[in-house]
Amino acid sequence: MNEMNGHDIEDLRPGMQATFSKTLTEADIVLFAGVSGDNNAVHVNEEFAATTPFGGRIAHGFLTASVISAAVANRLPGPGTVYLSQQMKFLAPVRPGDTVHATVTVTAVDEARARATLTTVCRVRETVVIEGEALVMTTSRLRRERAAAQAAQVSTTPVVAGVAA
Repeated sequence: MNEMNGHDIEDLRPGMQATFSKTLTEADIVLFAGVSGDNNAVHVNEEFAATTPFGGRIAHGFLTASVISAAVANRLPGPGTVYLSQQMKFLAPVRPGDTVHATVTVTAVDEARARATLTTVCRVRETVVIEGEALVMTTSRLRRERAAAQAAQVSTTPVVAGVAA
């Protein structure tokens, strides 16, 4: 674990799994529309959305997908993780008030590059609404130890007349 309680690459093994859940509220949808600029009527206009095949308003796909980001950032690998890529298929709509359960599962670990591949799945109740795969860069205990050793070596190098000896 790193100092923020995230998993270092050396901690990860294929099969490790974590879930983060969030209920997408009316406020989330309105705020996401404002932040993203995506004011598509299927998200913000009930009268229009009722005329679509969805029969009513649906949450933005990327708002729903953001629950995956929360699972990665807060659960597995956790704090210190950086997204490199995310592939997704949107399979079913999410409605205001639905609780999205994002599950991430480690499928591959590249310790040398501090990268992990994760399957990513979002469900509402038993329905899969998004499935995909992410590549993330994690923290590394080995890299921290090497950096600390280098810093210690530099700080103990004698300096003579402003030049390292």
